[in-house]
Amino acid sequence: MAVDALPAAPAPASEQPPPATTGAIGWARANLFSTPFNTVLTVLAAWVLWSSIPPIFNWAITHAIWTVGDGLGAECKKAREVAAGACWAFIGEKHRFILFGTYPYEQHWRPLFAMLIFVFLILTTCNRRFWKPWLGLAWAVGLAACGVLMWGGVLGLSYVENENWGGLPLTLVLSAIGMTLAFPLGVLLALGRRSNLPAIKAICVAYIELIRGVPLISLLFMASVMLPLFLPAGVTFDKLLRAQVAIILFAAAYIAEVVRGGLQAIPRGQYEAADALGLGYWQKTGLIILPQALRMVIPPLVNNFIGMFKDTSLVTIIGLFDLLNATKAAMVDANWRGFALEAYLTASAIYFVFCYFMSKYSQSLEADLGRATKR
Repeated sequence: MAVDALPAAPAPASEQPPPATTGAIGWARANLFSTPFNTVLTVLAAWVLWSSIPPIFNWAITHAIWTVGDGLGAECKKAREVAAGACWAFIGEKHRFILFGTYPYEQHWRPLFAMLIFVFLILTTCNRRFWKPWLGLAWAVGLAACGVLMWGGVLGLSYVENENWGGLPLTLVLSAIGMTLAFPLGVLLALGRRSNLPAIKAICVAYIELIRGVPLISLLFMASVMLPLFLPAGVTFDKLLRAQVAIILFAAAYIAEVVRGGLQAIPRGQYEAADALGLGYWQKTGLIILPQALRMVIPPLVNNFIGMFKDTSLVTIIGLFDLLNATKAAMVDANWRGFALEAYLTASAIYFVFCYFMSKYSQSLEADLGRATKR
């Protein structure tokens, strides 16, 4: 009699093929569907994206109005009623005012070139290969060229009061110069707060706590309105300069506290080792303590820099047309009212690009310094 073959016994668990752990399926299994809770979140996120991305794409791209024939907003409004899309023609019409504010229209090439020089200097400085003595000379020449372009009055260029500066160049000037000058002042304040000299420590503590206890907008208001009342008759300071000084003093107090946190995190053995080598205070601080402290506080420092870049929009309180204020002013035109969303999205995109660059640069700098430490 023939005997039916018995079904093969299942392979032991140790011999069964493991689930996919590589490729797209493995990545999804490990990151999106690793637990029931993660699976629910993944499905919910996919539903949100599926529900929101197509309408946003249709509004911003498919049904958007890019140009209008009459150069006014009436045609754009009519087209929006039919297609329900974004009116990017408003940005095309007002982009020069948004970028350059109240600077004379026919002279917009000057702040454009000044801004390009400024950005080039910043990008060059961010590359550690260019940290050479000539970089300081390049900054001096570049800033002088930017000053000549913006102010004019020489080389056949018409003179432009800096009260007419505005838009993105003004935001870059206030933030970049503010960061550059506030950083060394903040480091000195942090060192002074940890000083063993009672008078210096008391002064630094009082300054830091006083500045951190008031909002930036109050400092800008005092620099613009109150300070001229205390100056002798006939003595005045430029409004832009007063705003720049207020931003520097404000940012330095916050930077000082960040740096102080890094100094306190240095192990006591580092101080004792420097003392054992016979190093003086400034040698010990500059060569051993401060480099380690600054390396540890790169993320919060960059966070302060990003905040300072965005806080320059507060100069609107003293009548300066930075990027955000110029964007608001562009919407005042009666022919182009009703396009606030497009205007604010454009300004947000510009802010995001600069802030994202600072964030990514801080990550790369932190990684480079970490590799240098391991060596």
